[in-house]
Amino acid sequence: MRWGGGLRRYKNNQLSHWWQHSHTSSIRMLDSVMDVLQGFGVSSTNYLQSHYQDAKGLFLWVSWAADLRNTFFIFFPLWFHLRASVGIKLIWVAVIGDWLNLVFKWILFGERPYWWVHETPYYASSVRPHIEQYPMTCETGPGSPSGHAMGAAGVYYTLVTSILVFTASKKKHGSRKSNNTSRSLYLRVVLWTLFWAVQVCVCLSRVFIAAHFPHQVVAGVITGMLVAEAFNRTQWIYNASMKKYFYTTLLLTSFAVGFYLLLKAVGVDLLWTLEKAQKWCVNSEWVHLDSTPFASLLRNMGTLFGLGLGLHSPLYMETKKSSSKAVKAVCIVSTLVLLHLFDSFKPPTHTIALFYLLSFCKSATVPLVTVSIIPYCVSGALGLHTKKAV
Repeated sequence: MRWGGGLRRYKNNQLSHWWQHSHTSSIRMLDSVMDVLQGFGVSSTNYLQSHYQDAKGLFLWVSWAADLRNTFFIFFPLWFHLRASVGIKLIWVAVIGDWLNLVFKWILFGERPYWWVHETPYYASSVRPHIEQYPMTCETGPGSPSGHAMGAAGVYYTLVTSILVFTASKKKHGSRKSNNTSRSLYLRVVLWTLFWAVQVCVCLSRVFIAAHFPHQVVAGVITGMLVAEAFNRTQWIYNASMKKYFYTTLLLTSFAVGFYLLLKAVGVDLLWTLEKAQKWCVNSEWVHLDSTPFASLLRNMGTLFGLGLGLHSPLYMETKKSSSKAVKAVCIVSTLVLLHLFDSFKPPTHTIALFYLLSFCKSATVPLVTVSIIPYCVSGALGLHTKKAV
């Protein structure tokens, strides 16, 4: 019996030792693979900055244009007034995609080139490459997958597929089938070519400014397209009640905050990247509070909640039946101008809690103004309310 028990303990110890060794070897192998990937990424950034410095202005503009803020302040107002269903889907794709991006970043612990190049032992036996930083470089969240690439892929995939569905429905009423087929094929080629051109530009811009590694932007494009395709197959969002908007906002916020608190309780600091950004960014003014994970979370939740408020507002109920092209044109121009002015308001950052609260409120105001307040005011100015009453 003693001999048998000793043998079992010996086997268990051997098995435990083998598992620990295997686990350690797997981690080292994974670290080696990531070092190679990230080393290639830094080399790519160094190459782009060395050979395409003249295109710096273009790359910076592309990174600015790919920010989801432009989806909320430009694409959504434009498309909502042209075709409400597309505008609604844009918000859902952008918000849910960015929420998933936040969760993925917290799970994957992705590095960013501008701090990794200074801390990694990968260059211990070679010259450490020098990479430039720019005002958009010093983002404070983890790097994988790229939020800009994921957002751009999701938004433009939604726009391309929505346009193709719309033109396909119009084609059914056409008389010349062969002519319509050739036009449809031409439109598909043009739109998908533009889509991939945008994705390549966004990916290159994020690598150029040293905000992301190449594998992070590729992962962002793939996940963004998957999110958009999922919402292409989802219909309930167009008729969602205010209760669904409220509970969805509450659920997503609670999950993210709960996940953060849970990992913090077991000793995992999900805000580890903020310290790295503050340490390695060459200009402290480039480290912005609005690029932190919680700022992104509350901005997106505010947008989704504001969309629900707008769609269920009595003002929207009064004006949604108006399909006049003149009214739509005035609504688009008025909304874009007003939101441009509104975007100049920046919440104060001296108190973090106040900053987050005002960010939520500001984000909720954007769809609320777009969906209900502006159309109601335009209809009133054009005398449509009076005509309906008569």
